[in-house]
Amino acid sequence: MQRMFMAEAESGGSGSKKKMKTLSSDDEEENEDSNGDGGETKVSSRKRKKVKGTTMATDGGGGSGSRLKEILEDFMNQQMQMEVQWREAFEAREKEREMREMEWRRNMEALEHERIMLERSWREREEQRRMREEIRGEKRDALITALLNKIRRDDHM
Repeated sequence: MQRMFMAEAESGGSGSKKKMKTLSSDDEEENEDSNGDGGETKVSSRKRKKVKGTTMATDGGGGSGSRLKEILEDFMNQQMQMEVQWREAFEAREKEREMREMEWRRNMEALEHERIMLERSWREREEQRRMREEIRGEKRDALITALLNKIRRDDHM
């Protein structure tokens, strides 16, 4: 506890809670290191200086909070712009897909209509062929009947 107060006094007395927490955890590590080898205390003091340097770099002054806020706002703006661009690209792809689908449907409807028309014309041609065949058959039957009747008459005479 005294070390925290001393560290706070050394840093100017205006250290933030983050600094105190960082230093207090370093102090605990230092206490653990003091129980072990003497060489490890050098490492922990280097570690403490490094952590102290990083905490001062992040918390170093009143302008850093506004700078951090500015960075976060820039990040959020970039994220929002990326989201807007993504949404616009998605909507453009969706619109393109819908246009292709509509064109495909129109093509399929045109093909279906063409198929129906071809089938109808085929049926009409088939019906005309049947009628011609039937007329031909009737003429053939009439001719055969006339020939048979003529042969009968010739035989009866």
